This record gives sequence, C-alpha cells and structure tokens, in this order.
Amino acid sequence: MTPHPSPLSPHGFFITGTDTGVGKTLIACALLHALARTGLRVVGMKPVAAGAVRSAEGLINDDVAQLRAASSIKAELALVNPYCFEPAIAPHIAAAQAGVTIDFARIAQAHARLAAMADVVVVEGVGGFCVPLNNSEDAADLAYYFGLPVILVVGVRLGCMNHALLTARAIRARGLKLAGWIANRIDPAMPVAEENVTALAERLAAPLLGEIEFTVAPDPQHLAALLDLSNLA
Repeated sequence: MTPHPSPLSPHGFFITGTDTGVGKTLIACALLHALARTGLRVVGMKPVAAGAVRSAEGLINDDVAQLRAASSIKAELALVNPYCFEPAIAPHIAAAQAGVTIDFARIAQAHARLAAMADVVVVEGVGGFCVPLNNSEDAADLAYYFGLPVILVVGVRLGCMNHALLTARAIRARGLKLAGWIANRIDPAMPVAEENVTALAERLAAPLLGEIEFTVAPDPQHLAALLDLSNLA
C-alpha cells in the first residue's frame, strides 16, 4: 500500500510511540533541537492534544508548549495544535464531549502554513499509533494522510518488544516508511533492558537513532546530541 497523494509538505517526520507516556514529546523536542543545529528552520506540531489548561491564548497542552519552545520558528498556537481538549482522556471521547469532530482537512491547512514557514515540520501523534480520533479515523490514518517518514519512540519497559514490533508492523502495513526508532528507557528498574534493546535492533529492520537513559528531569537540548540522524533510513 502506498500513501495517497497528499497536499502536505514531504519535508518532515511523524513521531509515534509504542504507547502513551513513552516520551514522544521529549524525543520530538530533541529532534527539533538536533535539526535546528544543522541550520534548518524547524517547527513542531501536535495536531490533536487532550489534557490542557486555560491560558491567555486559549487551551494549552503541556506537550504543545514544549514543542513550541523547542521550535526555531515561532508559530501561533492554532497552527501548532489545531485541536485541543481540556480533559486528559482519549481524544475522540474528548472531542465528542466538546461537540467537535476532528477534521483532517483542518489539520492539513494548519500543516501547510507551518510548512511554508519552516524547512522541517516535526509532527507528533497522540497516544499510540492506532488511537481513535473520530468515528471512522485514527492516529494511523493521520500518519497515512501526512505520508511522512515515521520515527518510533519505544518506551523501554516490560512488554516493549511486543508493542514495538506490532507498531512497526502497523506502520509498514499502511505503506509508510519507518525511518528509525529511539529506545527511551522510561523504567529505570527494568531488568535486562539492554538485552531488550538489542533484540529489537535485530528485529525492527530500521536504524536505531539513539538510546536515551532514564533521567528524572531530561533536557531535550542535551538529548539532541545523543541522536544520530545520519542513520535515518
């Protein structure tokens, strides 16, 4: 399967994860810093976010705030995050409660404006790869719509091998390119973590772009130096 022709810029990456809470935002921000250091104009985007507080600009999600801080291009909130919902629940449920339908065309318009400003747009998904977004479409459909190379963030914890291999299979089943993956050690007490990473490196058939050790307060600017973007597939 090949992604259908998309109105979106091909210059960027789609960041997905093996689950929610595995560090997608941290890695997306580190990637933004790494790309900016090469002289590129970069901007982060999170099309859909759930879990937000009210600000002078409107609802603001913490992930979105971090992406904006890591971007070298300053874009308005409505472009970086077209859909934001206050409760921290599944996005399609939050949208239904708000009487809103998540529309990919609106997301496409926002992305097109960001792509006109920047050399690279780093798009962060929501939750895992197949989280529902409306009655008929999910996050995998959104990735397919963008047609961008996918970077998979693997939260290294018990069960990560199954989650990572299934997610990689789902990405390729959509005809999307798995450009690389990052091992993010979110469980400092996990036994044989290195053996798990090695097993995944043997099976994912995509370059390992970096291994991130557990840190209580990780700094994406520091982590940017740990990413090897030369290995991007």
